[in-house]
Amino acid sequence: MNNISSLCVFCGSSEGNDVKVIKEAYLLGEKLAQQHIAVVYGAAKIGVMGKVAEGALAQKGKVIGIIPEFLKLKEVVHLGLTELIVTETMHERKMKMQECSDGFITLPGGFGTLEELFEVITWAQLGLHQKPIGLLNINGFYDPLLQMLENMVKQGFLKTENYKLLLVDDDIDQLLDKMKSFVPTEVPKWLKANRV
Repeated sequence: MNNISSLCVFCGSSEGNDVKVIKEAYLLGEKLAQQHIAVVYGAAKIGVMGKVAEGALAQKGKVIGIIPEFLKLKEVVHLGLTELIVTETMHERKMKMQECSDGFITLPGGFGTLEELFEVITWAQLGLHQKPIGLLNINGFYDPLLQMLENMVKQGFLKTENYKLLLVDDDIDQLLDKMKSFVPTEVPKWLKANRV
């Protein structure tokens, strides 16, 4: 079992139009706090992001927001967080999120959410980390994406073992159980040899 004390949550800064997404985001925050798992996220009080933070804070959970300086001026930053970390760039923000987390959960979102998800999957594929990566597929939101990934496997662009790096469920508790039970694959020797 993985000892998870903090999870990075990737999700939208918009609320979208599915009420269940908002409810599940809040519930995720609550459940993480109840399990004494700190939430690491993008620091906004708006959108799906804000609901995760609200849920955790309502249960007296630890919430760490990480945001680059230029977005701090534009986004509505949550002022009630346990900790707010301001970085200079987006890249530094993502590096800090990775450093502060024992794993990652992705909820519905847009381009930024997908970019963050695929970056951490790519890092795992390259052996740069061995942390669990979860996808909370609320109301089938990510069904088309999963079909695309399956097509990548069929077409020979994605190895099955790398596809399996993404842990998927539509139930929060089941997804967290999968993440806690995640066993990373062995890093290929050629990657170990080329690591700096």
